Amino acid sequence: MKLPQCVDSNSPWAHPGIRKTCTCALSAPFDSIRPRERWPSRPTRHRTTQTGCCASQEPPTFDMENGAFAHAMRSSTQSEVAALAHQASLKGSEGPALVVFSGGTAFNSVAGHLRQLTTRVTHILPVSDDGGSTAEIVRVLGGPAVGDIRSRCLRLADDADAEARAVRKLLAHRLSGESAERAKAEWYEVVEGDHSLWDGVSEPYKHTIRAFLVYFHTQIQRHSTERFNFRNGSVGNFFFAGARLFFRSLEAAIFLFSRVARIPEGSLVLPAICTEERITLGAEMANGTVIRGQNEISHPSAPESPGPIRVEKHGRGPPLAAPVRRIFYLSAEGTMREHEVFPPPNPRLLAQVDCADAIVYGMGSLYTSICPSLVLKGVGEKIAERQIPKIFLLNGSHDRETSASKSTAGPMTACDVVLALCDALNRRHAKAGQPLDNPPDAYITALLVPKGGAIAIDTASLEAIGIREIVEVPSMLDKSGNCLFEPLELVKAIERLVQYQPFTVS
Repeated sequence: MKLPQCVDSNSPWAHPGIRKTCTCALSAPFDSIRPRERWPSRPTRHRTTQTGCCASQEPPTFDMENGAFAHAMRSSTQSEVAALAHQASLKGSEGPALVVFSGGTAFNSVAGHLRQLTTRVTHILPVSDDGGSTAEIVRVLGGPAVGDIRSRCLRLADDADAEARAVRKLLAHRLSGESAERAKAEWYEVVEGDHSLWDGVSEPYKHTIRAFLVYFHTQIQRHSTERFNFRNGSVGNFFFAGARLFFRSLEAAIFLFSRVARIPEGSLVLPAICTEERITLGAEMANGTVIRGQNEISHPSAPESPGPIRVEKHGRGPPLAAPVRRIFYLSAEGTMREHEVFPPPNPRLLAQVDCADAIVYGMGSLYTSICPSLVLKGVGEKIAERQIPKIFLLNGSHDRETSASKSTAGPMTACDVVLALCDALNRRHAKAGQPLDNPPDAYITALLVPKGGAIAIDTASLEAIGIREIVEVPSMLDKSGNCLFEPLELVKAIERLVQYQPFTVS
């Protein structure tokens, strides 16, 4: 397995002031580390005597808070990460360049299979999830939610050899859900390097990952007024949060995670919004009420004592009291519409749409997974101006968010779902700014539906609004009996619609 790159002259993290300084290492012996006893506030810097971290006889460590070192690492990473990722996006397969808007769960079943068509895929994900272990990280440390991004990165991670699979297993692991005490004990096993999850992970990889897990731990230890609950915690989320806090950049953390997990070159995972602040989602209902928080909109759960909330990611639960009128963003402290905020989209999102060969709106929760990326100013304009295939993948079943229709009694039809997505892109009900007036066929050129799905396909209504290419795709049932696209058949359907011809130089 290819080793992670250290900060030497060949490293993408290289900086003139820190050549040949190892960054992938933290493994100084820990003597029975326990809370608030011997936990090191910072690892210490270590300069290797030979090229590469594996050459040193001593456990290579580094001081992540050393002024010159930290500044060099952060500045070089933040200034170079966009350029490096852009270069990566130009590499990979000769397949079509796709931009996929989705959430972190439903589209995961297809994300890996897209490699059959292309590795040039940009995944756009929201950063407003406030459930699970993400909620606990945000509660104690603040910042954007990383759970959906971590989930997609893991799905794209390499599993070609035993070590790659071991790294993936480690970062996908969730701590015990039985009790906070058992989860904390397991966490210490992981971060001390004693857990069996480390089996099969080489020392350089282990040093890299542990460095950011330790940094994450030191940050939560600093917040003595907020007791962190590790129950059901995701090791991958903790690694992500540690990297984000150190680099002070979510995109830099994604870039590091992508390297550690060996995501194929050309595949990008981008947050819809570039921010280091907490992002809160709001839903204005047709009856005028407002629901605050993604979890409350999509899959409300009775909160327990402080700690991660277990949620039903498929969004099934009691139906909404009224249809959703629009999705918008709230300030972290706001509870009413007066606190609405208007974050700009990630500039790289717009840049990727600008050079895409096709747009795909993935399956998932309509209002909390797909629309949060579409309501941002500039996204609708950019998509509408592109004369390329724009493919909407319809869910195979209803969830809480599509349980009430504005046009008919009962759940939303396919036409209702299409119009809701187009309203988001047009920012039709926004309280500020000029809404767009683009027709549905400016945003959607084809609708793919799973055969036997539960959402009514009202063909006449769809054709009346300009959606004339409706493609039925073979489906399958999940363990709960819900209808899903058969992944490989879906990839074939997308390939036929894209009809990509690679550019060649004569």
